[in-house]
Amino acid sequence: MSSPSTPPPTGGAPRPARGRPARLDQARTVAAALDLLDEAGLDALTMRRLADAVGVQAGALYRHFATKQDLLTAMAERMLAGCSAPLPEPDWSGRLTTLARRMRTALLAHRDGARVYAGTHSTGANTLGFAETLTGVLCEAGFRPEEAARAVLTVVHFTVGHTLEEQAALQPGDQGPADPDRLREAVAAASYPHLAAALPVFTGTDFTAQFEFGLGLLLHGLHALDRPGPTG
Repeated sequence: MSSPSTPPPTGGAPRPARGRPARLDQARTVAAALDLLDEAGLDALTMRRLADAVGVQAGALYRHFATKQDLLTAMAERMLAGCSAPLPEPDWSGRLTTLARRMRTALLAHRDGARVYAGTHSTGANTLGFAETLTGVLCEAGFRPEEAARAVLTVVHFTVGHTLEEQAALQPGDQGPADPDRLREAVAAASYPHLAAALPVFTGTDFTAQFEFGLGLLLHGLHALDRPGPTG
């Protein structure tokens, strides 16, 4: 006969299978992935390393993320949290500027943030909310939906591309840009008078000034389309 301490063979909650991985929380896993990204960079972020960080077997991660690209998409979605918050500016160009700045700030908040975001296509609330807000700013200013969509893509591509270069320039090692001193020497050794005159900008690191200049050009071009004005 079984002793009184022996559990009954039937009834009650089922006992988990031996070796079964701990239950994963997707939000906590994405947060851990962003922490690892900040610590070691995108190239060192592997599914195995993430699994170790959250205390599960690597295969358990694939219950939430079928591929590493799915994980990157979830990380990109998390990075845009808060970017579509209410806008205080009364005019559409001011609102668009604020949204572009918010996106750049969100990507810069994480090491290799722009590399993570590039190529992802999230359908989460943060990403779609940001796109809806950005598109709505332009549609309410009188742009046709197709014009607004192309303008949104232009602003996003510019912001992501600029931030990619910015973060690459800030990374130490062989992946960074050319040594400014080497560029100066190369320009001085040959006949490049226009480059020589512009070297302070080409070798500078005022990335905010560069971003604002490019964003200003985009806004100038959008204003040149001469839309009829706000709808409604």
